[in-house]
Amino acid sequence: MKPNIRKKTCLIVRKNNRYLVGWNSIMGCLNWSTSQYDAWRTRDRNAAEMVARRTGGTLMLFNPIVNQIAIYDGGRNGRGGKVL
Repeated sequence: MKPNIRKKTCLIVRKNNRYLVGWNSIMGCLNWSTSQYDAWRTRDRNAAEMVARRTGGTLMLFNPIVNQIAIYDGGRNGRGGKVL
């Protein structure tokens, strides 16, 4: 059976060409990386939108299997993106 790579697509947050990795509780700051592969990933749209608003970032669709990234624009039924 062929794996469905669409199920690997997730939401990540980008700001200033860097991707949100997470929160460093010791330093009290956000960690960012230049690689989308290091980014915090989620399939929960509500959580991703909240994090993007709080950080001032942009929501991106990312599929690590095919290395495809696109701006998440909500689209039809909460889906969609513009391929970069």
